[in-house]
Amino acid sequence: MDNDFIQRKKERFRILNLFLLLSCISSQELYHELYRPQIHFTPAKNWINDPNGLILFNGVYHLYFQYNPEGNDWGNMSWGHATSSDLIHWEEHPVAIPPNELGFIFSGSCIVDKDNTAGYGENVLFAIYTSCDLKVQQQSIAYSLDEGHHFTNYPGNPVIHNDDDNLRDPKVIWHEETKKWIMILSKGRKRGLEFYSSTNLKEWEHLSTFFMEFDIPDLQWECPDLIQLDYKEGKKWVLIVNINPRGGVLGSGTMYFIGEFDGTTFTADPLNYPIWLDYGMDNYAGVTWSNTGDRKLLIGWMNNWLYAGGVPCSPWRSAMTLPRELKLIEYEDRPILANKVVEEIGKIASSWKNVEDEFEPGSAYQLKLQISLDRNTAITLSNAQGEKFVFEINSAARKIIVYRNGFTGKADFNDAFTVNLLEAPLNVFGHTVTLDVFVDQSSIEIFTENGSMSMTNLVFPSSIYNRLMVDGATFSAQMRTLKSIWK
Repeated sequence: MDNDFIQRKKERFRILNLFLLLSCISSQELYHELYRPQIHFTPAKNWINDPNGLILFNGVYHLYFQYNPEGNDWGNMSWGHATSSDLIHWEEHPVAIPPNELGFIFSGSCIVDKDNTAGYGENVLFAIYTSCDLKVQQQSIAYSLDEGHHFTNYPGNPVIHNDDDNLRDPKVIWHEETKKWIMILSKGRKRGLEFYSSTNLKEWEHLSTFFMEFDIPDLQWECPDLIQLDYKEGKKWVLIVNINPRGGVLGSGTMYFIGEFDGTTFTADPLNYPIWLDYGMDNYAGVTWSNTGDRKLLIGWMNNWLYAGGVPCSPWRSAMTLPRELKLIEYEDRPILANKVVEEIGKIASSWKNVEDEFEPGSAYQLKLQISLDRNTAITLSNAQGEKFVFEINSAARKIIVYRNGFTGKADFNDAFTVNLLEAPLNVFGHTVTLDVFVDQSSIEIFTENGSMSMTNLVFPSSIYNRLMVDGATFSAQMRTLKSIWK
């Protein structure tokens, strides 16, 4: 890229940032469009995909994300930016990191350099990201001195040189035992992960490679994460990997491994892999917030690369999932990575009301269903237009089965959007199952009460589902409305 081109790009991004800031100020004129999520983060305008750089810094949750400030399709990849004090209400800000002489700004992570290992001062916020000029993908760093709103690129970038167009998505954590920064990089279509270490964020040493074979064609590994969680009387490491496409369920998805990390090598426990974090079609690129202590919080991109560019949303395209808290729980003598919607969702919730048939859902709602497992049950959510979303409980197999087709609403924008059925294990004991179902204008997220199973799916009904029918086992149903986060 020549200097004139770089200067033109910088000036265009300066103008776009001003425009976006004005758009955010007048955002109450937006956020009422058909299919616009009311309890999920979306930008005021334009395309988003992977969440990036998630970090809690000085009491503020930062959500960076892959963003195209110039249109509603993929391109011009930058780090968009939003902040929240409660993980529920979000304020959008101008672009935090625009493209530069090394190319587009692909996915990555943020850390707080508490001990001044990089030499820019204590508690400086750093972004670590992939620089991509569409020929090579290299790893770069940038620092912020204004609490994450603007970043200055390190003049020695890239900090990891390579001629590989697949090495990307750096997740960086501090490993206390070795007193080093650990970077995990995905290998894209070459599959697997590379581990690096550094004492100063600028110079990196290769440590090890992690890979496990799956019988899935054309598989690529992306957006890794590494966290440590309590389990029984000790702790376990969890390695999160987003893969595309995936087996069993179609398209993009998030899997995980459970095991040990010694500061050099991750060793997976002998479990039946792959294990999915979410069994729906539309939870991808999920990563966790840094600097949150023992509480581990994740958010994902609520879309699927099979049809992401065609979803009928304008002037924005794509949303994030609801934020979720991760915990390791035990089921059938093995650990499961449970994920539940964060408790902060209660900030926008009304009181619970019993539901029998038709109800007033408001802009979004949470449905709590307690269903007996003594027989099979079909649950139908529908609206006055006859559009419906159906899911079933197979009591003998202890599975949930979801149907997404032309009956759910608009589905003709891409052939891959319609699926015959999606299955997931309930992972519950006892004679009943309790489901938490979060319904927004264009999505349904289903969880078992303890988070042992989750399914996230986009739907595009012409109006929100406001009727409930349960056929089969005995049940109880309660509903609480969820106030729009944009009001």
